[in-house]
Amino acid sequence: MKLILDRDYTFVTNNRTDFVALYGRTQLNAGLVIIVPNVTPTLQRELFEVALRFINERELITAVVEVEYRGEEIECRQYPMPPE
Repeated sequence: MKLILDRDYTFVTNNRTDFVALYGRTQLNAGLVIIVPNVTPTLQRELFEVALRFINERELITAVVEVEYRGEEIECRQYPMPPE
């Protein structure tokens, strides 16, 4: 987490529980992208491409983008961190 914050990385993970808790303790961060659920690497890449199109020019500072895969449907949503 220190390296992520020190280098102002936007972090991408499928570990929602741990990283929402970690990011929730920070005052300022470059954002978090969560891919839900844990899927194969091929599908992870596809979901990440959807996330990049969703993010496009959005501001991610202290924000979370979740990419959720439900069968044939992919949904992206953004919310502040910590959640309001």
